[in-house]
Amino acid sequence: MTHVPVLLQEVIAGLDLHDGLTVVDGTLDGGGHARAIIPRIMPGGTFIGIDWDAAMVGATRAALEKEFFSQRAALRCVHANYAQLPDLVADGTLPRPDRVLLDLGFSSHQIDDPQRGMSFQAEGPLDMRYDRMQGPSAADIVNGATAKELADVLWQYGEERFSRRIAQAIVDARRKGRIETTERLTAIVTQAVPGFYRRGKINPATKTFQALRIAVNRELDNVAALLEAVPVLLAPGGRAAIISFHSLEDRLVKSYFRRYVQEGRGTLASKKPIIPSRQEAHDNPRSRSAKLRILIMNHI
Repeated sequence: MTHVPVLLQEVIAGLDLHDGLTVVDGTLDGGGHARAIIPRIMPGGTFIGIDWDAAMVGATRAALEKEFFSQRAALRCVHANYAQLPDLVADGTLPRPDRVLLDLGFSSHQIDDPQRGMSFQAEGPLDMRYDRMQGPSAADIVNGATAKELADVLWQYGEERFSRRIAQAIVDARRKGRIETTERLTAIVTQAVPGFYRRGKINPATKTFQALRIAVNRELDNVAALLEAVPVLLAPGGRAAIISFHSLEDRLVKSYFRRYVQEGRGTLASKKPIIPSRQEAHDNPRSRSAKLRILIMNHI
């Protein structure tokens, strides 16, 4: 399992890691960040990885336990949504963390798996769920929502300028049969938008797929739920590091962090978001839009 962590050195420096800390990685994925964090909090530290993909949790847990067995590292990998972290700490299931990391980018393993249906670049079932055991799929939304509801999703979560045209085209197309695949949805969107849009730098279905993925997984609601709990979740002097990949997420993180600074609850590690170096952006194109913001809680 290969996972290229984004902004790795910047995350490690920003978290200010040392032995004995309890660190939660709320988006464990393949363990890219975990492998750099664990050695830096030993001995005496505890690493907790959370992911809402059960298969990913199992595979990453096995790999980390094998790699760090000799160090007797305290490792826990939990199948859950990071939005559940405050409740898991409140009921004593998990200890109160000193550091929390979220990498809000979708998993490379998931985006490259056609069966997930997250990409318009490969044909697959129109699913898009991170946890395929819960909630409605993208196909359920596409085939069940009204034209207005679809347009609202595309505009709110994708900032799609042709949201109404695309939504109506979806409603018209599904009258001929349920929309079940990424290929069919991509074709519908492509035919619905003007020619100049089809010839643009990005695939015309990009924003539609982003919007549906966010809606299916309630991504912004989950981020907001965790951000709302940060002041009581983290131990005094604790740090929250969040990597976002699109403007909707980054605006949310920026707004909450700014509020906590204004309330005197914390300080920012840097005034501006930390972005990948040119070299990293070249080596890992998926990192190009990444922005890292770090909040340091005051000792109160």
